[in-house]
Parts: sequence; C-alpha cells; structure tokens
Amino acid sequence: MRPIAAILVGLLALLVGGAPASAADDGQLTWAVAPADNGMGDARPNFGYEVEPGDTIDDAVVVTNMTAAPLTLAVYAADAFTTSSGQLDLLPAGEPSSDVGAWVRLEKDEVTLDAGEVATVPFTVTVPDDATPGDHSGGIVTSFRSTQGGSTVALDSRLGSRMHVRVAGELAPAVDAADVRVDYHPSWNPFAAGSATVTYVLRNTGNTRAAATDSASVAGPLGLLAAGSAQQDTPELTARSEIERQIEVAGVWPTFRLSASVEVLPESVGVGGATLPTLTVEGSAWAVPWSLLVLVVLVVAAAVVVPTARDRRRRRAAPVEVPVDAIG
Repeated sequence: MRPIAAILVGLLALLVGGAPASAADDGQLTWAVAPADNGMGDARPNFGYEVEPGDTIDDAVVVTNMTAAPLTLAVYAADAFTTSSGQLDLLPAGEPSSDVGAWVRLEKDEVTLDAGEVATVPFTVTVPDDATPGDHSGGIVTSFRSTQGGSTVALDSRLGSRMHVRVAGELAPAVDAADVRVDYHPSWNPFAAGSATVTYVLRNTGNTRAAATDSASVAGPLGLLAAGSAQQDTPELTARSEIERQIEVAGVWPTFRLSASVEVLPESVGVGGATLPTLTVEGSAWAVPWSLLVLVVLVVAAAVVVPTARDRRRRRAAPVEVPVDAIG
C-alpha cells in the first residue's frame, strides 16, 4: 500500500487526487489516507468501480496516524464537485450528499488512533436501482476539527481519497464551449505589441468525466497580425460540471478590432475514453492603439507648432525699415 501522506494545514483544506499528494504547515498534525489493499486491488491511487444498478461493493479505507500523539478523526463520504478554478473538491460534512456520498455506508464515522497506529475502516457502496448511467464522483474524507486561542471559529482540516463510480448503461460523453470574452492589455510602447486574455466557459454536458486541451489565437481585421498561444491541458471535469478558462496570448497588436478563436480538443476520461469532436468558439473586442495615437497627435502638433513659432521669432528679429523722407 502506498499511503497518501499529508501534514495538515491549519485552514480548511481537502486533498483528493489520483496520485499521492501532500500539504504542509507547522508539522503538528500528520496522517495518511489510502485505499486498502484487498481483492479490489493493491496500491490503488483512489477508489474506482464499474457497476450495474443495484450492485453492492465492499471495500475499505486505511488511515495512518503519523503524529507522535493520539489523533481522533471524523470519517465520512461526500459527493465531489469541480470548483470554478477546476479543482476537484468534496462537500463538507454539514452539506448533504445526493450521489456517491449518499451511496456509501462506513462501518464507523470516527477513528481514534494512537501515535503511529494504522486503522482500516470498512465501507459498503450500495448503487441505487435507478442510478443513471455514466460517471458519479465522490470520496472518503477524514477530518480534524479544532479551535485555537479560545476562538469560536472551528478549523476543519480534511484529507481524502476520491471515488469514481461508473454505472453501466448508455454513455454519452459531450463537451461544450461558449461565452468567449477578450480583454486586451496594451503596451505603453507605441511600437510594441500588447497581449490579450481570452476567457471562455468549458462545460461537461455529458454523463462521463472529461478533459481537454485548448489554445487561442487573436488577429486583427482580415486575419492580419495573428498571434496564438500554445496548447495547454484543462483540469478534469466531473459529469455535468463547468469551469471558466483563461488563455493568455502574447504579441497582440492593437488593430482597433480584434477577433479571437478558441480551439478545444476534448476527450472522455476513464474506461472506453475517446476523443470527441473539436470545438471552435469565437469572440471579439476593441483594441485602440492609444499610445500610437497620442504619439501621432504629438508629432502633428509639433509639426504645426514648431514652424509657426519659428516664423514668429523671425518676424520679431527682422529689422524695421524707416522711409527716407521721414528723416529730418
């Protein structure tokens, strides 16, 4: 077994991942959470099951106290969700679950461990008869609640292992992209390009987990002076979730009107994962070359003012002719 070790933070935090993860602060509290080695597999990075509606699965989670003192932890299951930043998180203990978190029944909801002690907590996953096909995500959470300095605010430090349950049936992976917005960032140098931030919403509208790579390009009218970004990976999206993505594009010239194009290459995640049709969404924005216009105004003003001033000085410096008959 490869435990997922963590030195817990003193603020609300949850670590769930498909690979070992860790966090650290003052080193006062340390414990590890991992799937148990059993008939379901050894050295599993997380809990993953393929089931039929009505199935029952027996499994266990292993909790290790790596602190040199006794430690009491709450243990519970919760639904997963994708945060706006694209991170996978689990509902806190006070929020009821309606999906995977409600399917799990743990043998105990609290464990007390002596220093260095390891505890195995069995649990059962009961898949409802009417469970919909596709991916359902959640996790097993261990939680330590504390207060500091007489404060009435409780700090909840959490560490968990994610759980993905794929229910048999018709899989319908689908990803959508929309709501493109372009923000131009000019350079104060009139002879240098600026940059643009292209923002859009990526939605997993299907019933499987999905991920993608995306890139953006920005150009002036008729595709002139085009600039593009490198492809980058998006976070994994749980079924029926969405995130806002931002792509930075350098070398963008202010051509008054900019057109942006975002290309998304999505794919479904998990068993039977496949590449989905490429998505292209577009947006536009104004990009006025203010620094260049200011420079042009200054040059034109100088071209008018300097000759005029020079002409005035010449007139003032020219000798005044006195008529001869005016001399007595």
